[in-house]
Amino acid sequence: MEGVNWTSRKEFVLLGFSDYPKTEMLIFILCLVMYMVILMGNSIIIVLTLLNSHLHTPMYFFLSSLSFLDICFTSSFIPKMLTNFSSETKTISFYGCMIQMYISFAMGSTECVLLATMAFDRYVAICNPLRYPVIMNKRLCVQLVVISWVVGFLDSAMETALVIRLPFCGKNIINHFVCEILALLKLVCVDISLNEIVLLIDSIFAFFPFLLIIISYIFILSAILRINSAEGRKKAFSTCSSHLTVVTVFYGTILFMYMKPRSKSSIAGQFITLFYSVVTPMLNPIIYSLRNKEVNAAMRKLLKRLTFMRGL
Repeated sequence: MEGVNWTSRKEFVLLGFSDYPKTEMLIFILCLVMYMVILMGNSIIIVLTLLNSHLHTPMYFFLSSLSFLDICFTSSFIPKMLTNFSSETKTISFYGCMIQMYISFAMGSTECVLLATMAFDRYVAICNPLRYPVIMNKRLCVQLVVISWVVGFLDSAMETALVIRLPFCGKNIINHFVCEILALLKLVCVDISLNEIVLLIDSIFAFFPFLLIIISYIFILSAILRINSAEGRKKAFSTCSSHLTVVTVFYGTILFMYMKPRSKSSIAGQFITLFYSVVTPMLNPIIYSLRNKEVNAAMRKLLKRLTFMRGL
């Protein structure tokens, strides 16, 4: 790599899938459709939670927070990604890249903490049902969500501050479709030991909430098995199944992405990132709505109200 600092040019080229134009066009169409589903699906959950009094519970408050987070996360990079896919000029400004990395990293960190918060909510609901309204009061729910966002943004601020100070040399081409931190660090021409240490600490931090989720579900499973009736066990498990599915998809993708063997080709890594950053946020509202009777009932009620208003 050439030892020339080009940071003053203030521009990156996002290579993405440029070597595979037909694949890139197919991904463009799929991502456009999925982004529309993300916006529509998560917006519906937020609207239903706000309008339906039966959904004014901690569980749906956290779910609407997750939906808002997914909208922010995907909106931080998908519009620019779609623009680059449909254009021959695939550039992004230096500071635009830093902002994109900061927001996406912050949203990812926030989701880790928020999923742990949702697991705690399910733990209290099943293991302490009589005290649930007292423990999970409105004030505590708001505090837990605020803590999730603050932790996520502070963590991302530290990572971004360490990257933005680094000199970039040689070619200004990022072999990715987004400003992903690992792809960016490959362009740095100085020692990045500090960044690697912080990333390692962050990886441990990301799985600390996962550990809390596992502990919560151990207690939840123990409580469910103590329920005498099969119907009671089924009802208790159904309240956790959606969240458990989302956690499995979210952390399963992260585990596969960071623990897979390194290869010279980055295409596989880009597809995994695409699944993590686009497919997973699209699946969240689908998972929570398909088997959720309360969400489906609220949706039918809203549609009836809209139909009635249209008929007036």
